[in-house]
Amino acid sequence: MQDREAQIQPANDTTNPAGARKDENAKQNSLPDDHETQLVTKLELSRAVVFLDREMSQIAFNWRVLAQAEDRSIPLLERLRYLCIVGSNLDEFFEVRVASLLAQNTIDGELAQHPAFLAMMERIATECHQLATRQYEVLNQEILPQLSRKRIHLLRHTDRNEAQRAWVKAYFDREVRPLLTPIGLDPAHPFPQVVNKSLNFIVSLAGKDAFGRGTGIAIVKAPRVLPRVIRLPDELSDKGISFCLLSSVIHAHIGDLFNGREVKAYSQFRVTRDSDLWVDEEEVKNLRQALQGELHGRQFGVAVRLEVAKNCPEELSRFLLEQFSLDSDRLYQVDGPVNMVRLSELVDHIKQPNLRFTLFTAKANPKLANTNIFSLLHKQDVLLHHPFQPFQTVIDFIRSASLDPSVLAIKQTIYRTGMNSDLMESLITAARLGKEVTVIVELMARFDEEANINWADKLQRAGAQVVYGVVGLKTHAKLALVIRREEGGVLRHYAHLGTGNYHPSTTKFYTDFGLLTAHPQMAAEVNEVFIHLTGLTKPKKLDYLWLAPFALQPQIIKAIRNEAKIAREGRPGRIIAKMNALVDESVIRALYAAAADGVKIDLIIRGACTLRPGVPGLSENIKVRSIIGRFLEHSRIYYFRNDLQHDTLLASADWMSRNLFRRIEVAFPILDKALKKRIMSEGLTPYLKDNVNAWTLDCEGHYERKKSRAKQVPFCAQKYLMQQLGSTSEE
Repeated sequence: MQDREAQIQPANDTTNPAGARKDENAKQNSLPDDHETQLVTKLELSRAVVFLDREMSQIAFNWRVLAQAEDRSIPLLERLRYLCIVGSNLDEFFEVRVASLLAQNTIDGELAQHPAFLAMMERIATECHQLATRQYEVLNQEILPQLSRKRIHLLRHTDRNEAQRAWVKAYFDREVRPLLTPIGLDPAHPFPQVVNKSLNFIVSLAGKDAFGRGTGIAIVKAPRVLPRVIRLPDELSDKGISFCLLSSVIHAHIGDLFNGREVKAYSQFRVTRDSDLWVDEEEVKNLRQALQGELHGRQFGVAVRLEVAKNCPEELSRFLLEQFSLDSDRLYQVDGPVNMVRLSELVDHIKQPNLRFTLFTAKANPKLANTNIFSLLHKQDVLLHHPFQPFQTVIDFIRSASLDPSVLAIKQTIYRTGMNSDLMESLITAARLGKEVTVIVELMARFDEEANINWADKLQRAGAQVVYGVVGLKTHAKLALVIRREEGGVLRHYAHLGTGNYHPSTTKFYTDFGLLTAHPQMAAEVNEVFIHLTGLTKPKKLDYLWLAPFALQPQIIKAIRNEAKIAREGRPGRIIAKMNALVDESVIRALYAAAADGVKIDLIIRGACTLRPGVPGLSENIKVRSIIGRFLEHSRIYYFRNDLQHDTLLASADWMSRNLFRRIEVAFPILDKALKKRIMSEGLTPYLKDNVNAWTLDCEGHYERKKSRAKQVPFCAQKYLMQQLGSTSEE
């Protein structure tokens, strides 16, 4: 649910008491003006009052996702999928955010004892333990029993009858046991390397080994090549479907691995490790080669969390904590599989449509049917709203360009695109046909590094020019450019700019906007951005695009302050912004000042938000809501009323310091009045009206689910857009 690119980075400078990383560029450009400083000073507000806790806000997002799993109006398998999403989000929270906080506060191998840092880590531990406990309660008390009533059974060893146990035993002997390598611990067999998030077992043994020694502990690694969810034959399922987990299969027969020894106790366990990649970008000569060398090491980073079975004996838990150098706060005893994310395999196995969301089919813009896309863009811009409208239009745009003899060059940024991509294949085709193809591949796209390296290799072999962005800055902008020679020998530019990735899978589940345009000045500025990124030149002044890390944050601040000025002069000031996260303090201060001046501000923030709404004299005019629904809200929209100019921008950037100062990001204006109205009517107004999937944030940092009043008709923004722009199986 929580897309990886929107996830967790080191907090702003003052968040980390033991000295988080400084960003001098951000510091210089984030200074509040006198008006903003005087506002906070006049109200005598402390920083703790002005800003909400980022970590608690991130965890609160996962509570909202968990609420989807608790919602009985949602189909059963989708509820299970939400549980898996919470598990995935928590994994990444520990792998990146918690790992980063710990790394920043570790000096010479010792964790800092700063009271503020220790209090923060205690809050994180308390919330995450409560979240994990509730996650497994929903699984065991609601989801699995209801699936069982639907004749879909996830069988533990104690649930299986004799015939099922015999089949599982045969499966273990045939498929599992040959791949297991139990390791008895002694001086010649020290504690083994345990891969990040892998399934393992710790076993306590009685008696002596074959050599007469009393080695009492063994470790068993579960084979990563085997499925975690195993379907039993239908004839053993009593007119239903039965499954068991690989962990359950190994549990039931773990004694078979230790002939002549008594198994006293055992438990599954999983360790989560720091998964951030680090290369010395000032010293490295070839970023791709250096990154390839680091990818393997990611699996063995510093341990940050240990999960064991609920009934794991204390002495085994303590032994594991010592091996991984973890304190007891980072031990999670769970009532079920230690890796709940793997239950998504169960969701994929089951095909009953009544247990899933109704099938949704995106509808293409009828203007695009049987039309040459370049001819259409001569006449008008085309706005695409995914997943309600198909991403196939963008793929067709690049494919048409790759095959069009009049096209001379294609340029594109790639942040995430997946292992299989028709779009990337089209770029390879274009290069093989002799077109000038330039692709800026972001190698540091977290968890997609390997896929991006593979595509970079393929593109280079096809003859494309591959560039790896700017060292030290992630290229996160979503840009594609086609240069075509047209009548009279004139070169014309066609551009696609988007809020989301060029990824064929996520475009079906993430809400995003994309703009196809042949606007001469804007498309030319897209080309200037490519020249800037490949040539490392100082960018020219751009009149249309807001480019980070140079102008995006100042332009946002300027637009906010302009609304404040308008309000002070007695005219209506209005700001609406929609994005994944809001944590940049300079932007928040500007919003506070604008709100105090009378600007009405609505913020639709899916995930972390450290702005505190509703504080008297500071943020009474600011409302914050979060939408959690069937699709992952991912679009970034900035709207400023600006005396009825209705400035509307789409962007790749959230309002976070990392986006504004440590990434290449682009915000782009919508110039066509009709398209501005579409963005308002599709991207903003329905979400402000939503009383089904909306959560509102109060000044204490608590989220409350919005409910329709007695006479109020329930309104779900995503359902409305599905009905307006696509079609469902209900229809």
